[in-house]
Amino acid sequence: MDAQNERELLNAPVEEADGGPGDEIVRQRRDKLERLLTEEGYNPYLHEKWEWKHHLDYVRRNFEHLAVDEIDESAEIVTAGRVMTLRKHGKATFANLADETDILQLYLQLDAMGEEDYSFVKKWVDSGDWVGVAGHPFRTQRGELTLHVRKLVLLSKALRPLPEKWHGLRDTELRYRRRYTDLIANPEVRDTFRKRSRIISSIRKTLEDHGTLEVETPILSVLAGGANARPFKTYHNALGMEMYLRIATELYLKRLIVGMFGRVYELGKNFRNEGLSPMHNPEFTAMEVYWAYADYEDMMTLTEEIIRNAAAAVRGPDNSGPVRYQDVDLDFTRPFKRGSMLDLVREYTGIDFREINDDEEARRIARDRGVELKGDESRFLVLNLMFEAFVEEKLIQPTFVTGHPTEISPLAKRDPSDPDYTRRFELFICGKEVANAFSELNDPVDQRARFEDQLRKKEAGDDEAHDFDEDFINAIETGLPPTGGLGIGVDRLVMFLTDSRSIRDVILFPTMRPVASKEKETPEE
Repeated sequence: MDAQNERELLNAPVEEADGGPGDEIVRQRRDKLERLLTEEGYNPYLHEKWEWKHHLDYVRRNFEHLAVDEIDESAEIVTAGRVMTLRKHGKATFANLADETDILQLYLQLDAMGEEDYSFVKKWVDSGDWVGVAGHPFRTQRGELTLHVRKLVLLSKALRPLPEKWHGLRDTELRYRRRYTDLIANPEVRDTFRKRSRIISSIRKTLEDHGTLEVETPILSVLAGGANARPFKTYHNALGMEMYLRIATELYLKRLIVGMFGRVYELGKNFRNEGLSPMHNPEFTAMEVYWAYADYEDMMTLTEEIIRNAAAAVRGPDNSGPVRYQDVDLDFTRPFKRGSMLDLVREYTGIDFREINDDEEARRIARDRGVELKGDESRFLVLNLMFEAFVEEKLIQPTFVTGHPTEISPLAKRDPSDPDYTRRFELFICGKEVANAFSELNDPVDQRARFEDQLRKKEAGDDEAHDFDEDFINAIETGLPPTGGLGIGVDRLVMFLTDSRSIRDVILFPTMRPVASKEKETPEE
């Protein structure tokens, strides 16, 4: 093929479909499928197995050395993929073929394929179709590595056209609703989810290297415990009872520590009946780990190791320097900053809650700073509200926040030096909580009292207060050894390690409102 013919083919109109927008394209493609079945007697959905042998990146890796106009007829490539574009022009056609690894140009020629096969391709194959291809690698006069096709078989007919000439969906909501087209159109989205998989594999490897057993605990339960959150309710018909989707795995995993498993973890889905935002999805992935004879200091060390290893898994051999997230350089290589909630509130507001012993005084200070209150908050709750209002968003580099009030930490061990506070930390990155950990409360008397306090809050209208779990009390009365526990929000961690703006960008199928109620979405959504 000479350079002039190649230029004509490459500049020919790209055939995205038979013509016409929207439903008309679908109608025409269905009509084409019907004609293919009746005129040719060919059903692409019933084609026999295609004996595929090579990924497209195999061609890229092994034949990049070919010179202009050089063809390697000794190498037969047998591959398959989706036709992304077609440029038809008389006795020759150019196409772009994509698979999960790469995209490669195809050159289809009447002389090489034979008139019958070439005519079939020109008449029946459209962009979006899945095809099997056999041919030889060569480099065109324009320098493009290409597959010179000897045989092409239609494996599956696409009735809907590719989005926006496959260059990418621009409607963000449509990308989430039709993730399958988003993945077709945007290779970088596929790359994000490959990175997510590597991050999860890295978390598992880190924990298993520490002798931690992966376990599975119930998703359906008669109580929703382990966190302060509003649960999803369901109904079990056979048992005739209301049940809940789990909001956390904590209480079951600690039962396993009681049951003589020394180190356990679970990585899976939790469900919280709460709002949608760039940082919240009602169905989310979390990892929780519990080690007997450990404390929250051990969990800090483990958290740093998990995150560093996950960052290395994403970045590959070039694991040096900061991680870039939304124009911020995050340094995971050094020990993370640590600070107590009391010290951080004093640093950013000038108020030292150690000197405040009166609840009303604490509420007055908060109101003067514009913090919205209900009117009955204790000084410990006010401290937490001040932290949320004035400190959280300023914690950009990874920071362990310690010393949470006992009142908001019903499952954490008290600090022996000040029982109003606990041996607990939360990890913040870019102003968002990523991890939460305790020296676990193993005193059954204290645990019962805290559950009773949570029950009073629930009866007073707090639908996020912790349920009273009598069986969990029974478990730790059987004896829970000193234990360190850690929970990590996997979706948020993936966001930071893949430079993703929204949690929806790292969940393949995020929770969405029905299209009919789209107008009811809040500005935050």
